[in-house]
Amino acid sequence: MATVSRKAKGVRRSAAAKGRAQTARRARAKTGSLLDKLMSVLPFTEEQLHRIFLAVILGGALALALFVANLAGVPALIQQQVALLASDAGFEVRRVKVTGVDRMNELKVYERALAQRDMPMPLVDIEALREELLELPWVEDARVSRQLPDSLVIDIVERTPHAVLRKPGRLVLIDRTGAELEPISSANAKGMLIVAGPGAKNQVGALSDLLAAAPAIEPQVKEAEWIGNRRWNLTFDTGQILALPQGEDASAGALVAFARLDGVNRLLGGKVATFDMRAPDRIYMRVPGRAAQALETREAE
Repeated sequence: MATVSRKAKGVRRSAAAKGRAQTARRARAKTGSLLDKLMSVLPFTEEQLHRIFLAVILGGALALALFVANLAGVPALIQQQVALLASDAGFEVRRVKVTGVDRMNELKVYERALAQRDMPMPLVDIEALREELLELPWVEDARVSRQLPDSLVIDIVERTPHAVLRKPGRLVLIDRTGAELEPISSANAKGMLIVAGPGAKNQVGALSDLLAAAPAIEPQVKEAEWIGNRRWNLTFDTGQILALPQGEDASAGALVAFARLDGVNRLLGGKVATFDMRAPDRIYMRVPGRAAQALETREAE
């Protein structure tokens, strides 16, 4: 019978193996001590840390799943199905209620709102409809809301007519901000302040503040013309014209001074056609025919 003899390991190989084993034991001991120290510093128990790690892993997995689903269009499909179920249950636009409309054409509001008719309530874009309504000239603000199961409620805040803007060949109703509302006839514009001149509609608010400085004069102003994009000429009911200087303070001071003079001397309704107050502390008055009369007098002499 043959026997097989195994050669004993060499001394060097045996020593190297023992060294590696000792190094591994020291590393494990060192790592364990570091983990123990870290665990002692953190304000969590080992069980709590396990739960935290588990929550982080599950949260990451859920975020990844949602990301993949979004790429595949799953949320949109779900939303569409929910909208169809709502529609089948009667939650769709069948009625529109409009409030706050006084001067404007109410049909303009319904034209935009009824575009949502028969649409499932969850699919109605409230903000987009509001933006459409704000494009209407008369609408200063609009509030749109759903009234379940089948109604849209629209509350309109209208602009307030303030003056009439004279444009080439037509008159346009405007509010205090200069926003154009709608064309207006000469007959319907009677009794309203008319503003004219390039850029005049952007100065309507400032003009209102100017006239308010002289409340006794304000009701008698029929038209205001913005001259050279810097100052006003005011035309009164009598047809007389007052030329004011440029600058808010200067024009307001001149208007107040003219109101005082009119209160004492009855300037409005007299023979003077034009009052020019553009020069500081002075007023120049033009009487129709006075120049021709003076010329005739000089020639006679």
